[in-house]
Parts: sequence; C-alpha cells; structure tokens
Amino acid sequence: WACWKTYLGRPEGYVFRRCSLRVLGSVLSKPRPEEALPVLEAFLASARRYFGDDENIFGAQGDLAICLDGLGRHTEALGLMREMYARRLAIQGVSHEDTILAGCNLANALLKVGGWDESKKLLRERLLPVSRRSLGADHEMTLRLKTNLAAALQDNTLERTRDDLLEAETILQEMFQR
Repeated sequence: WACWKTYLGRPEGYVFRRCSLRVLGSVLSKPRPEEALPVLEAFLASARRYFGDDENIFGAQGDLAICLDGLGRHTEALGLMREMYARRLAIQGVSHEDTILAGCNLANALLKVGGWDESKKLLRERLLPVSRRSLGADHEMTLRLKTNLAAALQDNTLERTRDDLLEAETILQEMFQR
C-alpha cells in the first residue's frame, strides 16, 4: 500500500500512479485476492483510459482474470479470456505465439466452467494445428496445448467415452516419448 499511497496525489494519468496500481494488485493477488480485485479493476479501467497500446490492456486483463479465477469466479475470468483471445486474433493473427497462448488460456478457462466440448474443438481445430505449423511439434506451447486436450478428454467424468480416454492416453504417451 505504501507504493500506492506515494502516488495517490498525482493525476490519474500519471504513469507511476498506474504502475503502482498494477504492482499493488499483483502483490496482493495470491495471498489476498479479495483485496487485489478492486485494485486490479481500477488498473484495468486506467489502462483502458490512458494506455494507448494493447499490450498494457492485455496485461491488466490477464492479471484481473487470474485474480477472478483465484476467487472462484471462473465465469467472469472466462469472459476476459474470450475478449483477450478475440482481440489477439484481430491484432496479431492466428499464428502469433501470444495469440496461441491466449487461446491456451481460453481453453483452460473453458475447462473450469465445464465447457469440455468447446475446449476440445478450440484445441483440435484451431490451436494445435496452428501451433504445430507455426511453432513446431516440440515447442513448449504445442506440448501445453496437447496436455490441455488430454485433460479435456479425460476430465469430463459425466460424458467421456472409452475412446476419449484412449485418445488422452495416446496424446500423453506421445508427449512422454519425445
């Protein structure tokens, strides 16, 4: 809080005031997410109002989504992840590593709210083919996407099939053989 109090009297658009909000929110996010939430919401509002570049807004959205997720507010975090992925697609294109990462985060968020089918479709039809082509089959991101697909296949205990489990097992075995 001392960092924030140092810059509190400065104009809202003052860069160090905005940075102190982000630092405070990030530091509070893990141990005290309920206190971090209003700070991170204020930082996102400030970033949208004063930062001209999308990267700062993406960072603010990502910090807020992590905090919401930590509070168990998965649906709200999912909304931010959808927004970030759509914006990255529009700005950077499907093959950019940051877009693929945003898609990976979206797939994870979908799993947390039970969006198994949407997550599997996103991973199979969009993210994995693009990641293999752009980054390579052995790239960390491609391997992370495969892990997410295996989780989507095996974690849905209500609707998973034997074929889903076999596919998940095959994916994981291929990864460990690399």
